[in-house]
Amino acid sequence: MTNSHSVRGDLVLPCLNEADALPWVLARVPAGWRAIVVDNGSDDGSADIARAHGATVVHEARRGFGAACHAGLTAAEAEFVAFCDCDASLDPGMLPRVARPVLDGVADLVLARRRPTARSAWPLHARLGNRALSRMVRRRTGVRLRDLGPLRVARRQPLLDLQLSDRRSGYPLQMVVRAADAGWRIEETEVDYLPRTGKSKVTGTWLGTWHAVRDMRAVLR
Repeated sequence: MTNSHSVRGDLVLPCLNEADALPWVLARVPAGWRAIVVDNGSDDGSADIARAHGATVVHEARRGFGAACHAGLTAAEAEFVAFCDCDASLDPGMLPRVARPVLDGVADLVLARRRPTARSAWPLHARLGNRALSRMVRRRTGVRLRDLGPLRVARRQPLLDLQLSDRRSGYPLQMVVRAADAGWRIEETEVDYLPRTGKSKVTGTWLGTWHAVRDMRAVLR
């Protein structure tokens, strides 16, 4: 477990029934980063597992990816905050490389573009939905992104100043749009995208993907 005096950043991990993935994810959190697992109503013991592996656990009763992310952001105390899915599809060990431009002051927000390591890691419908949204973001903001990746890093106070209001799947997109409108320097890097542990609550089905795209299009409107 990271000593509180050595914490350089907080890693927010929104969590809904990720008991199988949590041990691997938390074991990969790099030194200098505190894991904040936001339990969004799990009934599989995720919160207890997170505590047993040294994570700070925050409970968010309101269901929704954005609700969990924002609860983690509110609970964060470090200057730098990262967000990452809690399903073992992304390796927190890549965080130092993703965070470096923000820590060095050359970028305000860095997103990790996902590079699938297997076809099953990123289903076709999810990739198509992401591609369409990336194009919409480019038209809306002028920012050229190839992925609205869930692994991302920025400074805590500027993130709070964005006054993000979406509490569903549109939260990551709203962050990018409001950051672009505020003149933030937004960069993209690349990380491996692994087959997730368990079934996705969002991109695992066409319906889940459609709901996510609907939420994000509402943000763009």
